[in-house]
Amino acid sequence: MRSTVRLAALAAAVLWCAPATAQVVGSVTPSHPLMTPQALAEAEANFGECLAGLWPQAQRKGISRATYEWVMRSVQPDMSLFKLMDGQPEFERPIWWYVDTLVTESRIRQGREMLALHKATFDAIEQQWGVDRYLITAIWGIESNFGTREGMGSRDVVRSTASLACIGRRQAYFRDEFLAAVAILQRGDVPLEHMRGSWAGAFGMTQFMPTGYLRYAVDFDGDGHANLVDSVPDALASTANRFRAEKWVTGQTWGYEVELPAGFNFLLADRSRRMSLAEWSRLGVRRVAGQMFPRPGDQAYLLLPAGAQGPAFLMLENFRVIMRYNPAEAYALAIGHLADRMRGGGPFVQPWPRGAQLLSRTERFELQELLLGYGYDIGQPDGKIGGKTREALRQVQAQLGLVPDGFPTAEVLAHIKR
Repeated sequence: MRSTVRLAALAAAVLWCAPATAQVVGSVTPSHPLMTPQALAEAEANFGECLAGLWPQAQRKGISRATYEWVMRSVQPDMSLFKLMDGQPEFERPIWWYVDTLVTESRIRQGREMLALHKATFDAIEQQWGVDRYLITAIWGIESNFGTREGMGSRDVVRSTASLACIGRRQAYFRDEFLAAVAILQRGDVPLEHMRGSWAGAFGMTQFMPTGYLRYAVDFDGDGHANLVDSVPDALASTANRFRAEKWVTGQTWGYEVELPAGFNFLLADRSRRMSLAEWSRLGVRRVAGQMFPRPGDQAYLLLPAGAQGPAFLMLENFRVIMRYNPAEAYALAIGHLADRMRGGGPFVQPWPRGAQLLSRTERFELQELLLGYGYDIGQPDGKIGGKTREALRQVQAQLGLVPDGFPTAEVLAHIKR
């Protein structure tokens, strides 16, 4: 799970939900069985015993007995979390809805104001870490609306991670997050009453999960504490520190919107097929509005997030770095686009195919099962259209005489079923 899990609820409701501007076909089924009321009740009854059993791990992480006993006495399970986990909307909103929602004129305007207000801090951060200030500001704006209490979330981080560590399907993952949250509390970096965040435990102005907090948080304002909740310098610098650790390439952007030539081979739109920008240019791929590629030697892959009828992008290594912060292409695209808009860039040139008939989750399962049955290695069907599914879909589209863009629509599914 990504460090910015506060957006998980938004991603479920935004990235994977059906908008009024596009028709979604079919019904929806959950991707996993719900926990039964009896199972939840049993887990709730055993909550104290579960926490007691985690003490040896807490001790190995340097947590004192006094701190841990205080947590055990004061923390009760939050059973409302499991309605959020199992009751999130399981529809998929298309990428354009997500970008429209996150990249707004008001957020662009406020981001520019924050860049001017904290110019000295950004100057120092760029000098030390070499990470683009506009990118950091975009994350700050999207993750917490530039550090508002409402934007950062209101749930008790220790309670949420403790509950998820003992109840549910990802207990091993959340045990590490719970113990990290306790370690942060013991270290005194953030007051307990300020450790509020998402239902899954992400908190702070740029929404770090507790393990990420321990790994990347830095004290940039010099007060002796790395406080990503109350200190703007600490939050921004810690985000830059993380991106630098994830191999951010200084001086490189995240990607370019491009125009494709007539007769283009859409089978080249594959994340594993990377070429230099100069090589893409020789294939007739051009930046929109007649602009040039400033670094023709940079390696890039072609992404068609909405198929052949939508915008096309050449994605550089820094786009992959953003996706390590959050592995959703829609999120990474929105971050990069917001950064460019704050920098003075304009909207995307090619319009989105807003009238496309999108598939429901049930139909995406059906599509994956069909591809699997035809012998394509796409992994376990999960209703999510990832790289392997797109590659298989492109191959099938090519065999059927369709444009092989890997974009799953009702029309494509109908062709495959026939």
